[in-house]
Amino acid sequence: MKDSAAQDQSTWRFSSTFWWANIMELCERAAYYGFFVVLTLYLSDIVGFSDISAGIIAGVFFAGIYFLPPFVGAIADSYPKNKVMLFANSLKFMAVLYVLVGGNAFVAYGLAGIGACVYSPAKYGILKEIKGQAFLVKANALMEGSTIVAILMGVVLGGYLADVAVENDSFSYIFAIVAGIYLLATLSNLLIPKLKPECDKPIQARILLKQFFSDFKVLWADFSARVAVMGTSLFFGVGATLRIWLIAWVPAALHIDDNETPALLSAMVAVGIVIGSGLAARITLSQAYRVLSAGIGMGMGTLALSLMDSLYLAYGCLIFIGICGGLFLVPLNALLQNRGHALIGGGHAVAIQNFVENSVMLLMLCLYLGLMKIGFSAVSVGFAFGALVMLLMLALRVYSRGRG
Repeated sequence: MKDSAAQDQSTWRFSSTFWWANIMELCERAAYYGFFVVLTLYLSDIVGFSDISAGIIAGVFFAGIYFLPPFVGAIADSYPKNKVMLFANSLKFMAVLYVLVGGNAFVAYGLAGIGACVYSPAKYGILKEIKGQAFLVKANALMEGSTIVAILMGVVLGGYLADVAVENDSFSYIFAIVAGIYLLATLSNLLIPKLKPECDKPIQARILLKQFFSDFKVLWADFSARVAVMGTSLFFGVGATLRIWLIAWVPAALHIDDNETPALLSAMVAVGIVIGSGLAARITLSQAYRVLSAGIGMGMGTLALSLMDSLYLAYGCLIFIGICGGLFLVPLNALLQNRGHALIGGGHAVAIQNFVENSVMLLMLCLYLGLMKIGFSAVSVGFAFGALVMLLMLALRVYSRGRG
């Protein structure tokens, strides 16, 4: 058995375990994003929630993101990761069923948010255990491609199903479909063989917070891990802000006033990320620092996009931004998983990564909203944001040059 595992890690071929993990990821992400698209429309059209209530729901979700990393990283490394993902998927499945039977949407949103927080460290941490270091970048490229395709499927399917539900004045069968997709993810999860925990130490709740910050110091002290965390955090900060900015930029620059165009433009970024992830599969861990230049391309693309007034040029520019993003993200994710696995455990490392990424996302979104609030136009904010991203990515490239 050991020889078989060693052989699998020394060849370019991926095991059935990896492909079942990919199928699980495809179903889980599609169901997750579809659920939130449908739930948002359900809350506004059927339940009649106000903006304040929607803000409270978002607050519950972000509270989970901020307060759970000290716990979920330890859980992901102290138990077999396939079981952790099964537990996370079960929580999200329960959230959909809870809404289906008429349960409180706040509770459902919270359950799904907790499931998402638990799932992430186990999902990315499992790649190192399945495939090993040699092909970690390729494994990340395929997993990232599956994630983006699933997100597109989830958003498109969720939007279509939500429109159908509004027309028929019934959301029950829509939530049943989402629950069915989660069930497929769970069944795929059961086909992943049991893996050994990375850490044999039992979880002690009273010291988890202290351990989290101790692990943070260890990870941050490592140059490679530090660069990877800073890079991926910038990527997700740019992505989150770009999605929000497009909603304001489309009517201001393209003079198109609908909800479909910003969604299509966001989809072009996702298409680019899939292409970039495929290209990144050829990059080895030792070459990971070289992709930092692609981050500069993300800033250049955003800056150029802010000055455009053509929809088709915008499509092309956003695909370019996505390609740069895919090239940038995949090797850095693999680098962090490799270093994290060696230093503190893969689950702990991804939990810390999630904490920093969400902090940067909130910081960038606050900066964007602040500039819009004081009267800057969407075009001006986009130009300034693109220039800021270029400078930050350039600074990160210069900082890492001695090790690139």
